[in-house]
This record gives sequence, C-alpha cells and structure tokens, in this order.
Amino acid sequence: MDVLPPPLPEPALDDIRLEDVFGALNEPLRLGVVRKLLLESPDTGRPCGWFGIARPKSTLTHHFRILREAGVTRQRQYGLERRSEVRIADLDIRFPGLLDLVRLWQPAT
Repeated sequence: MDVLPPPLPEPALDDIRLEDVFGALNEPLRLGVVRKLLLESPDTGRPCGWFGIARPKSTLTHHFRILREAGVTRQRQYGLERRSEVRIADLDIRFPGLLDLVRLWQPAT
C-alpha cells in the first residue's frame, strides 16, 4: 500500500471562501490549469511540467500557490516534485456546480 505524502498547507473545507476561489480562477492561466486537471487527470496529481506551460518556474510556482491557498487545488511534495490535483469533492460540497462551469469554459482563441 502506497502512503501519500501529506498535503502542503491549505484551507480546511469550511474555510474555503468563494471570493478566494473566484480570485484564483480569475487568471486565465490558472483557470486553464484547473480545467486541464478536471478534464484530463481528475484522479491523479500532476507536476507543473505536465501542463506544458512555457513560463519560468518561479511564475508557475506562484500560480500553483495561489490555487492551493484559495482551496482550489491540493499539492503534495514527492521528493523535489510537487504534484497538484483539484479538490473536487471539497469544492463540490462547498460550491455545487462550480467545477461544472470550469469544465465547460472555453479559452479565448
């Protein structure tokens, strides 16, 4: 049986605030990250390199931290690698229907 590393600091379910979630999802890169996780990897945490985003590592670290601190994603440290996953069950309990909207969102072309 594999033991998961503990998640990095994140808000408890009751402390996830809608304005923080909206603030995190307001940036198209972050919204795209969450959508990609929901559509392509809902059950598996992924490292930032998996997303194929051509930005400096420090910029990506910032965006992933914003998502985690807002309660949208959970991150776990595996050695030198951090993997992110959407807190699907928590967000479905806290804000029913929100993730359906994210799944349906179409990025501007």
